[in-house]
Amino acid sequence: MGKGKENDHELSSNKYGVPLYGAAWVPSFALPAKSDSQTTSNPLVFLAGGGGDGHSGIPNALLLSAFDPESSSLSDQPVAKLGTGSDLPYRIAVHPGGDGVICSFPKNCKLFEWDSEASTDDQSLSLKSSEKVLEPLEEEDVVQQLALTFNSEGTLLAAGDEDGKLRVFKWPTMEALLSEATGHSSVKDLDFSPDGKFLASVGGSGPGRIWDVESSSSRASLPKENGEIFGFCRFSRCTDTDQVLYTTTVRDKGGSIVKWNPTSWKRISSTFVSRDPISAFNVSPDGKLLAIGTIQGDILIISSVNMRVQTVTKKAHLGLVTALAFAPDSRALVSASLDSSSRVTLIKDVKKGGGINLWIILFLILLAVALYYAKESGYLSLQQLKYRNH
Repeated sequence: MGKGKENDHELSSNKYGVPLYGAAWVPSFALPAKSDSQTTSNPLVFLAGGGGDGHSGIPNALLLSAFDPESSSLSDQPVAKLGTGSDLPYRIAVHPGGDGVICSFPKNCKLFEWDSEASTDDQSLSLKSSEKVLEPLEEEDVVQQLALTFNSEGTLLAAGDEDGKLRVFKWPTMEALLSEATGHSSVKDLDFSPDGKFLASVGGSGPGRIWDVESSSSRASLPKENGEIFGFCRFSRCTDTDQVLYTTTVRDKGGSIVKWNPTSWKRISSTFVSRDPISAFNVSPDGKLLAIGTIQGDILIISSVNMRVQTVTKKAHLGLVTALAFAPDSRALVSASLDSSSRVTLIKDVKKGGGINLWIILFLILLAVALYYAKESGYLSLQQLKYRNH
């Protein structure tokens, strides 16, 4: 499949009245079952955003929007909404085991839980503030956390703040495992390896870093080249293939994706993917696709196999893309933007085109070999005939 435009994908978007900074899929097992069956309700998307401290008049809120797979559309209005007062939810981390979602606010972090309530027709899901206090992230000297992430099992939580402090906690006890005060000038992004042994981090300046969680020590540095600035970091989510670490970089010419070997931590390749800086990045759970969002509101889907852009959605949002999240089955991508919109892109099968091209190439090679041997065989037969005539 070659590079496609917006009409190659089914798209659905809605505006929700607040600039959006975070987006994620609610875990399927957190969804309530329908009252008339054992099946769960439609998938839900969690969104977070707002206008800040209140002077703008734009509220701050956590939202739940329902996604209808049949119509490929998000609900016009949130199915649940929880205001956060004057506190802007800036970063989010959804617990993979259903414990809820942690939101980063200007001066602390708070946990919010999924709240299942029975209604007359069906089961619905809403949000409620948890009674659990995240003490290390709610102390007086805590500054804004710019990065939050759980490991795949939900047993570890990593947080990085605007002053460059990076910490890893056991979940849910919040016992500190790693604390690095000067890992970066400021922490931009964090991600655990699939086995939870390593944590990758990138910051406002300097190299990327790899941390050994068990020994609470720095394992490696990821050096920059030619004036690069790191933006995001993600490990491949697939565990049945060779692992790889991805980082996004920005230079004067635009945005690139760098691949790193997770054993030697050496750079494997760097692929230019966008003329515009990358403002959001994620990797599909099956490890086959990468997604980037740009400051111009474009969304690109990229094959992790050959690092080629599969589809481009120009102006998917009118503002910069702030968040991207693949669905658990890797068949849909939710995006959010400062223009207050959230959009779902259904991912079509990108393997078919690549497979056909590969088979065509193999066929042409075999055909060329067959023709060569046929020609050689004919030439030898002619030589033998001439020899006998003499």
